[in-house]
Amino acid sequence: MDLTLSQIAGCLNVAEPTLERWIRQGRIPVERIGGECRFNRAALERWARDHHIHFSLAAAETEPVVAVSGGLAEAMRRGGVHRDIGGDSIDAVLKNAVAHLTMLPPPMQYELHNQLLSREQLSSTGIGRGVAIPHPRSPFTGIADLPLIATCFLDHPVDFNAIDGRPVFVLFILIGDSIDCHLHLLSRLAFCLRDDAFIDFLRNLPPAEALFDRIATLERPLAESGY
Repeated sequence: MDLTLSQIAGCLNVAEPTLERWIRQGRIPVERIGGECRFNRAALERWARDHHIHFSLAAAETEPVVAVSGGLAEAMRRGGVHRDIGGDSIDAVLKNAVAHLTMLPPPMQYELHNQLLSREQLSSTGIGRGVAIPHPRSPFTGIADLPLIATCFLDHPVDFNAIDGRPVFVLFILIGDSIDCHLHLLSRLAFCLRDDAFIDFLRNLPPAEALFDRIATLERPLAESGY
């Protein structure tokens, strides 16, 4: 059964950039043929079982979502921009960042912090160049303001054990209400973060509206192509 990277990420319930990082680090069984990655289902299932990671083909068998209402910019508007997030550790900055998400009731904030921390203990969501995309391993439901992506600028950079070793200065906390929605928004965000000019833009701590406008401009070609 041939599966795409996005489908494999869905099967493992991890972000696509995380899966790509595991491949680069040689942490997951994969065969390279002609520059393409091929996965053996049996090997993947054994690997997931050995690492206590749930593996399900249900995500791969589901038709991919073509579009999510509102797109990336709208999800980021719902999450808001939060500045001066304090803390000297991953646990502390995640706890302080989640406290700014007042659209979530306190019990859900508590659960979210625990899930984000648990996800970081599995492997870092620091994708490099000072950026991390913390996210829970399971979708959240029952909240009207989902999906959302909260942009959190840290008071000072914190070591997130990122693949490039650089400390993180900004978090994009992604909370989706389904795996398909999560992967869709994550792929769009990852696309934006590949732009060097956008990373420089983030380092200048842009105003919220300027950030949302920039995101809308970057994702427009994706939306027009139906991605």
